[in-house]
This record gives sequence, C-alpha cells and structure tokens, in this order.
Amino acid sequence: MKLLIVLTSHDQLGDTGRATGFWLEEFASPYYAFKQAGASVTLASPLGGQPPVDAMSTQPEFQSDETRRFEADADAQRELAGTAKLAEMKAADFDGVFYPGGYGPVWDLHSDEDSIALLEAFVYAAKPVATVCHGPAVLLKVKNPDGTPHVQGKRVTGYSNSEEAAAGLTEVVPYLIEDQLTALGAQYEKTDDWHPHIVVDDRLITGQNPASSSAVASALIEALK
Repeated sequence: MKLLIVLTSHDQLGDTGRATGFWLEEFASPYYAFKQAGASVTLASPLGGQPPVDAMSTQPEFQSDETRRFEADADAQRELAGTAKLAEMKAADFDGVFYPGGYGPVWDLHSDEDSIALLEAFVYAAKPVATVCHGPAVLLKVKNPDGTPHVQGKRVTGYSNSEEAAAGLTEVVPYLIEDQLTALGAQYEKTDDWHPHIVVDDRLITGQNPASSSAVASALIEALK
C-alpha cells in the first residue's frame, strides 16, 4: 500500500499578518495510522522541503498523543522537512492520496495546477481521495472527465460555516468551504461544531474538522484493503 500525503506550502493567514500552514493533528494522526497499517508514505508539497506548520496547532490545548509522538520523532520530522515537490508526483505511483487541512490549502492547493491535475488523475483511475477540515478546498476545481465538478452530486463534508464563525475567521478566509461545496452541487453534511464527522461517497472521503482526522485515515485504509 503506497500513500501520498500532500501538504500546503502557504504560510500567511490572509492580510492578518499571522502565520498559518497545515494543522498538525490533521497530519500526525493519519501519518501514524498509515504507518501502522504498513503503508509506504510519501510526503509532498508545492514548493517541496519543509511545509509550514500552523503554530496555533502546536499549542497545548490542541495536542494529542499523535502530535506529541511526532514532536518526539526525529525521523518523522526529517521526513517532513524534506517533502518532495508536488509537480513530480504521479497518481500511477500511489494507491491513494490524503490532504490534511489547516488554512494553508485554502490559498495555495485550492488552485494549484499540479494538485488539480494530480487529483483528477486519481479520480480518473478510481483511486481513493481523502481530505479533512479545510482540506476539501483542494477539491473545488477538480473536474470529472466530462468537465463537471467532481463534487457535484456527491455527499461531502468539510469545515463548516459555524466552525469558521466560531474561530472568528469568516471575514479573513477568501471563501467558506461549506458554501463553496454547496454552490458546486455537492450534498454537504455536517454535525455539531468540533465533533468528529466523516462522509464516504464511493472513492471520496472527507472529514469535517480536526477531530475527524483519525476517522478519515481509517476510512482511507479500509478503502484500500
């Protein structure tokens, strides 16, 4: 089982002057779940090298067993510091792909041509695609072979409008995940804020928020069995 994890290279939270990146829990929990399942894991990002970690996600209140494990794991940290360039990745080399969230993907992976082409290659090959929280932003420009949005008519989830409002960033992000998915014709689903919730529709696996990352990883592993 060969899995690709694609991380953001974007490190600025709009015009706030605050740094951002990927959310640590959304990477660490699936990373170790994939490893435990015996998967060969490759990490990639648009710029390659060290992707930015959202500093907020390293705060004590957002820590988990997996994030603490990662912070003590020198090998995993070296692997993260040396991500491959996204443009060099080919869907043919992997069985599935996972995109962690965090605010970074809302800006770069959302419209990254290499990411879009890669995801379309996974879709056309009927290989599973999984993503969580703000990660579903990467799906918004992905199209089916007939040119229709890939999410059109599909059951999906992602960071909800109410969660964005609770975070106080509704006016900071360039768009709202829930609104965008709905506008494209997706059947958006959600549960209470911050509670785990995933949706599996054929080969597409989405999670609502950071609390959903472990379940998304489990669903992707199950899809590959």
